[in-house]
Amino acid sequence: MGMSLRKKFLSTVINDIWLETLLFTSVSVMVAAVSKLTVHQLTLNTTLLSVLGTVLGLVISFRTSSAYERYSDGRKMWTNIGTYSRTLAMTIWIHITNDRVAPAGSNARVPTPLECIIEKKSMINLVQALSVSIKHYLRGEPGVYYQDLYPLVCFLPRYASGGRTAADLLPLWHASEDAEFPMEHDISRGAGSRSNSTNTLSSNKEASSLRKQKVFDPEQVLPVVEVHRPLKASRNPPHTGFTDYFPFLKIFKLIAKPFRSSARSQDVDMRSALGKKRKPKPCDSNVPVEISLYLMKGHILPAVAGTLVAGITNIQDAISNLERIADTPLPFAYQAHLRISIWIYLLALPFQLVSTFRWVTIPATAFTTFLYLGFLEIGQEIENPFNYDLNDLDLDDFCFMIQRELHEIAAHPAPNPSDYVFTSLNQPFAPADRRSAPEIIQTNEHYTHSDHGPDSQPGSHSLSRTFIKGWKAVDSSTRK
Repeated sequence: MGMSLRKKFLSTVINDIWLETLLFTSVSVMVAAVSKLTVHQLTLNTTLLSVLGTVLGLVISFRTSSAYERYSDGRKMWTNIGTYSRTLAMTIWIHITNDRVAPAGSNARVPTPLECIIEKKSMINLVQALSVSIKHYLRGEPGVYYQDLYPLVCFLPRYASGGRTAADLLPLWHASEDAEFPMEHDISRGAGSRSNSTNTLSSNKEASSLRKQKVFDPEQVLPVVEVHRPLKASRNPPHTGFTDYFPFLKIFKLIAKPFRSSARSQDVDMRSALGKKRKPKPCDSNVPVEISLYLMKGHILPAVAGTLVAGITNIQDAISNLERIADTPLPFAYQAHLRISIWIYLLALPFQLVSTFRWVTIPATAFTTFLYLGFLEIGQEIENPFNYDLNDLDLDDFCFMIQRELHEIAAHPAPNPSDYVFTSLNQPFAPADRRSAPEIIQTNEHYTHSDHGPDSQPGSHSLSRTFIKGWKAVDSSTRK
């Protein structure tokens, strides 16, 4: 409960506007003290208050609405990514055959059905990796070395054809490497090979244990692989310290910074020295595009290839829209002009209130400052909703949802309608004909012999008559 309250507090804009609120409240204290304790009256006409306040209210309302529109667009794009991922997975799993034949005139070995299934499931894992890579890309986390991403892509080619040196690294891996953890360029060491310490029995025991203990550990269900460097956590939120709750204490942190250890000084604070939330830096590489290239490859029939290409194209379009939301801030001139206008209004506010409200001018100014600047900061915060703040979209949950759905799709074999259509539970012609499918087949002659007599058995033309009767029954029963 305490942790939840702390997170909610950090998700407010109090720490973003505390300094400005303190400044304008101090001005109101000065104005009230001078006006009530001396002979001087620091007052202004209230006409400015009414005119400028109305204009600023409309402008701030537009600012907040446009920011929320970006927030809503981000949620829509992630809904589209989930939909397209399901479509891709179903197309790969159902419509790509397991019984392949060699091309005419070719002596190439035909893969076995098991090899085809392994290939299809690997492609579905890449569909899952695509959404996970989009999450890291939007959060400004480059590369693939994360606990929730690397196990899904580690089997992808690392070098250009024929090469085995650092100069031959493909873009996906070249952008992920760094000098701190250099890759061992040795073909005999399978950095992405499966660990020998894991087998099917132990995996089943782990899954059963997770169900009993109700432990939330999504990485437990991913492949266990060997890697030449430590993997980063799937979530890398900024470091939260004591001074994030009390930003005015950051001055002591700045003083102590030269005396801190180098390892500790590398920690990224959640907020700047004045309490402003830090925004992530953009990535240098586009891992989702690299993963999409491998989804385009494989043994695909032309009819299925069109559906796959359309799905991947739609995901690329969603990525472009997400990039637009994340990388297109409000123009600086607009932000600066709006903030200066609010500052002028708040500076003039206590001079217009003091003659009427007297000492109440102080809390009135503080509340108005909190109100105006709070809405302004909220607009700036939600216009990029892909970070780790409580106000941001839960990208991890979106990825977990896609992961669950893709595994659910792969849990079903390619359906054969004859296995489940012709059962006693299926009444295909209801409500006009409430017989089950086997009963209709057993009385097949009722739908094959043509006889136009009014009292005769229905002929083949009566199939349409049956469907029309069903339509009339549904139409009359479902209208209010």
